[in-house]
Amino acid sequence: MPETSEAEESGRTAPGPPAPLPSASPAPGGAAVIAGALRELTSLQVLRTLDTGPRGLTDGDAAERLARFGENTLPARRTVSWPGRFLRSLRDPFTAVLLCLGLVSAAVAAWGTACVITVLVVVSCVLRSAGEHRADRSMAGLRDLVATTATVLRRADGEAAPVAREIPVDELVPGDVVRLGPGDLVPADVRLLRANNLSVNQAALTGESAPVVKHPVDAPNRPGDRWTGGAPTDNASAGHGPTHDGLTRNGPTGNGNGPTGHAPTGNGNGPAGGGARWKGHGATGGEAPESGPFDAPQLCFQGSSVMAGSGTAVVVATGARTRFAAAHDSVHPRGPSAFDRSVHGISWILIRFMLLTPPLVLMANAALRGRGLETLPFAVAVAVGLTPEMLPVIVTTCLARGASLLARVHGVIVRRLPALHDLGAVDVLCLDKTGTLTQDRPVVVRALDADGRDDPEVLHWAAVNAWWTLQLADLPVPDALDEAILDADDALGEAILVAHDATDARDTVDGADTADGADTADTADGDDASGHGVPGHGRGAAVPFDYDGIAAVPFDPARRLSTAVVRTPGRLGVHTLVVKGAVENVLERCALDDAERQRLLALAADRADDGLRLLAVATAERPARQRAYTPADERGLTFTGFVALREELVPSAAGALRVLADRGVTVKVLTGDHPGTVARACRDLGLDPGEVCTADGIDRLTDRELAELADRTTVFARCTPEHKARIVTTLRAAGHTTGFLGDGVNDLPALHAADVGICPRDAVDVARESAGVVLAGHGKDLTAIDHAIMAGRHSSVTIATYLRITLSSNLGNVIAMLAAGLLLPFLPMLPAQALVQNLCFDAAQLTFSYDRVAPAALRRPTMLRPRDFLRFITAFGALNAVADLATFAVLALALRGPGGTDDEALFHSGWFTENLLTQALVMVLLRTGRRTAEAPGTSGARGVFGVRGISPVGRAAAALAVTGLLLPLSPLGPPLGMTALPSVYYLLLVVVLGLYAVALAVARRRHENRGARA
Repeated sequence: MPETSEAEESGRTAPGPPAPLPSASPAPGGAAVIAGALRELTSLQVLRTLDTGPRGLTDGDAAERLARFGENTLPARRTVSWPGRFLRSLRDPFTAVLLCLGLVSAAVAAWGTACVITVLVVVSCVLRSAGEHRADRSMAGLRDLVATTATVLRRADGEAAPVAREIPVDELVPGDVVRLGPGDLVPADVRLLRANNLSVNQAALTGESAPVVKHPVDAPNRPGDRWTGGAPTDNASAGHGPTHDGLTRNGPTGNGNGPTGHAPTGNGNGPAGGGARWKGHGATGGEAPESGPFDAPQLCFQGSSVMAGSGTAVVVATGARTRFAAAHDSVHPRGPSAFDRSVHGISWILIRFMLLTPPLVLMANAALRGRGLETLPFAVAVAVGLTPEMLPVIVTTCLARGASLLARVHGVIVRRLPALHDLGAVDVLCLDKTGTLTQDRPVVVRALDADGRDDPEVLHWAAVNAWWTLQLADLPVPDALDEAILDADDALGEAILVAHDATDARDTVDGADTADGADTADTADGDDASGHGVPGHGRGAAVPFDYDGIAAVPFDPARRLSTAVVRTPGRLGVHTLVVKGAVENVLERCALDDAERQRLLALAADRADDGLRLLAVATAERPARQRAYTPADERGLTFTGFVALREELVPSAAGALRVLADRGVTVKVLTGDHPGTVARACRDLGLDPGEVCTADGIDRLTDRELAELADRTTVFARCTPEHKARIVTTLRAAGHTTGFLGDGVNDLPALHAADVGICPRDAVDVARESAGVVLAGHGKDLTAIDHAIMAGRHSSVTIATYLRITLSSNLGNVIAMLAAGLLLPFLPMLPAQALVQNLCFDAAQLTFSYDRVAPAALRRPTMLRPRDFLRFITAFGALNAVADLATFAVLALALRGPGGTDDEALFHSGWFTENLLTQALVMVLLRTGRRTAEAPGTSGARGVFGVRGISPVGRAAAALAVTGLLLPLSPLGPPLGMTALPSVYYLLLVVVLGLYAVALAVARRRHENRGARA
């Protein structure tokens, strides 16, 4: 900032009326309005609008504004109490069905049935509430990424000099002047007044993890600078004089307090085609147009963090008026997930059956037997018999067990239990590239000369620039690109050294040494033939610190390059300028004709289209001098070549992508990056990118056209948050179950649009609160997601198995009951007997929660599809009804016809025993947890859920059969209306059960074959 008068310094007596402060109550779009309006004002106008000055507010002003605007906090997070969780669990459709049946049972005085149903409902709700409460406790340990204090300039009332204080972030108000430094979280939405090599990471807001250079846009140019805004780079030319050792310093006051190296993410060194991460640094164009407030260099937003440099800024918005809060508030309520849709569909099937059954029983008995309302308890018992009473308990137990094991073994927190089922049903996983497929850490691929041939000398000069611009910085902060270049140069030097040692050893063996004993490859002073020594290595290729560093002209966003000035030992009187930066900016400073410059730009663009990021390197020799170097010296350069980089791949990503493909999960990459960059990363990982679709293409498509495109397209580039949400919504509308992996505020729309939202532990707080699954490990680990998907499939398969078995068995019993009620002069089963039978069957089925699932059942996404269930239970229910009717014939034959005084008790006993035995057979023969060989790639699921020894379901089925055989003979038989059966009945029953078992096995084989063909 230039020096200002006292009137300008206060910001309150400058000409012109001050604009009013923003309203205290946030309005829809208020954050956007504030950011948009302040973007067009100068710093002085912003200070006048906020009625403040560069010295900040007084304590009295701050207190008044705090009372007016409220604390600088996000909208309060709603915590759900235990009673609230319990009542919310009652809204589950299955639970609602059971409650209705319990009320009907109580209305007809079937108190035993009503009590059992009530207990089951309470147990289910308690289990679900406990599981979600544990997940919330785990989440509470992750809420540690929010700034707690900020450095603010405040003045005591009546004092003129401000004092820098650390105050809680909640106490910040619009008009406060804050200081930002490396590692600080931006505490509110602010407008920069001064900046010194400031770079900010906005990944939480934009999804782009590469930090962005920020600077004031209304600072005037100064002599000797090629600067169009922000902190100038040469204080010597501004009259501040050179600093010690001829080293230039930047910063608006010449105090040398800021680092002089690159911004730590290499924004100024942006390679060609870098796209959104290196905005404006493409090989063929200039500055990219600003696309939104986050691109405004003078604005920093709450939720971002300072990576390097320092700055002074005025707070323009706090609390609910920040962009961070606005992004959270703009998210629409989440629609029904895959689990919700499945549960509602199956519930309505059950409700239709249960509404239809009692009237049929009453009408049939009234018409054929002349019975009236005395059959109502029996009709209710039939309806209860059709209902899977244990379903809420088993669903909650399976999901809670899977969530607990995931948290303990793989560090995956399931915040909402139904989200685990949704994970098992996911067939499309949408994710970003950065942090998931790539590490956002560049690695050098090649060093090319002007003709596109490999040339290690280019990498050497790039390393010289990287090393000395870092060494000559006040606060050395490594740049990601510079680190990659130095690592590559060091690796090259080591390789040359190894090769050289191998040559020496071979030459020694061959007698190739010279007569005087000196190796011909080395000079007398230990330097190699090229004249470049290798300190620390003894010999080999030159390294950056072989040179004497003289000065550095650091990067700035106007020049988009940096310069190191070095002196080669032994060459007195000559300084070498080594320039590295964006391709266009380096080439325009080189002594090239237009044709050659265009050829080099075309070469760079070609490499950029292949997904590489390019830096250009040039050198120049100048006579040695004491005067400081400035950007004006960067002219007449000799072009050296290009350094090509790409982002380093996540080591586990390729294997995880293959495993997900084997699981039947299709991966879609939704990113804001350059199409060539993301396509190359996908190809390197073995994921065929196909034809890359960009945001421009998405905007021109209708929803139907987008659905067709999304089904066959793998990569969507240049996506905004709205594009990501639209793609996810379209995939869901096309029948896919989608998961979305995101970590920033910009990902909130897509996280809400997906069936299940997934985020890492270091995601922003609002993203973690919105996601159904949180990866508590480090980063966006696809392997952890695979474990979570397999856990979800295990739970879903178990739930589906229970539903198929219990509904088909119950439907068969209901059909048999209706037929028997019409054929017999008495009720085929007493209500108490039906209740005991249901309790025994339900208790045995609890073991499904601990059963081992066959690997073949986990190979594909699993989902509870109502139509599939209806077909299954109809077919197998009819088969069960045939077995029951055959039992009636056996009973008639064994008892030699009805009419005896004990015939009713004998019939009840015989059918009770047969029912439990057939249900035990169904549990064993229709379960999915069969002893089959492990399928390739399923060892992870077995490692979490695998159990050894006898199956729990097998033991439960055996206990159920024993109960069916012994209960009529026990002392409990007579009170329940049952008695001992003749021996011949058991012999005939063995025949019936044998035929039923064969029929079940054949029917299951046909069903599995039909499913495999589908």
